[in-house]
Amino acid sequence: MAPEESVDASRLLQSFERRFLAARALRSFPWQSLEEKLRHSGSELLLDILRKTVKHPLCMKHPPSVRYARCFLSELIRKHEAVHEEPLDELYEALAEVLTAEEPTPCHRTYLLPSGDSVTLAESTAIVSHGTTGLVTWSAALYLAEWALENPSAFNHRTVLELGSGAGLTGLVICKMCRPRAYIFSDCHSHVLEQLRGNILLNGFSLEPDATAPAQHPGHHTHNSESPVVAVEQLDWDVVTALQLTALQPDIVLAADVLYCPEIILSLVRVLQSLSACRKDKLTLDAYIAFTIRNPETCQLFTTELGQAGISWEAVPHHSQKLFPYEEHSEMAILKLML
Repeated sequence: MAPEESVDASRLLQSFERRFLAARALRSFPWQSLEEKLRHSGSELLLDILRKTVKHPLCMKHPPSVRYARCFLSELIRKHEAVHEEPLDELYEALAEVLTAEEPTPCHRTYLLPSGDSVTLAESTAIVSHGTTGLVTWSAALYLAEWALENPSAFNHRTVLELGSGAGLTGLVICKMCRPRAYIFSDCHSHVLEQLRGNILLNGFSLEPDATAPAQHPGHHTHNSESPVVAVEQLDWDVVTALQLTALQPDIVLAADVLYCPEIILSLVRVLQSLSACRKDKLTLDAYIAFTIRNPETCQLFTTELGQAGISWEAVPHHSQKLFPYEEHSEMAILKLML
């Protein structure tokens, strides 16, 4: 195989690996590139894809939906049959195993990190489940995590409060890669909080029973100095009290994909104002809000409300490196707020 062909095959394998482990929509896979590659190669490439997807050690340990794996293997077999007459036994054996498997509870998605580490999450297979959208990872969370990986100094030895943590992707990436002193995940829905705690433990972190511990003991670290203090706080933006927010004392605030309706925007701005007013050291508190631009009017409402609240903001430049598989054509943005 020529060097350039080897590079192309390696990129194709990586694309399949990242998309499959994260259980992205099958239409997002580079099927056409695969079919073209298969026309000029043997079955070894398909066997490599099988090892990087369905037979991946992470997938074997934390499997995705059985239905997802079945659909993926069926498409892989179709691509093979389109260019090769001889069946590939390993593909049919893998499909047979999936067809007889029980649907795991829960299903998992795994996101690979540049360090070679990964973040594995239990997630719902439905966009809306138990009356909430917080049981899945949304694109803006991936986008914000990518920005964090390019800007680790923003979090190094600082206490981070994340509003609306959902499945926990952004926070777990930061905890593994950006060395925060403490990270406080938060959400309001009971099912989201239960899944969030499970995902934190699944990724090797222990949970502080009291989310105010980082503020009460600013010099405190766990026995492993590389591991941050991690806590989960139930925060309902409509009823949260100043006393509850005062106890947290974050150095930086994050939120991703929370700008989806006017009522939520108004509640978020009130919480941000309260966090600023509750600062004991009176220093400027930075907040980074990431969102997918679905409705420009919603974004306009957010910036208008920020202006009326006296909160200054600036758009964060788009980062260059795409590490996670999310919708290619989604338009996303991050605003930096100075509270």
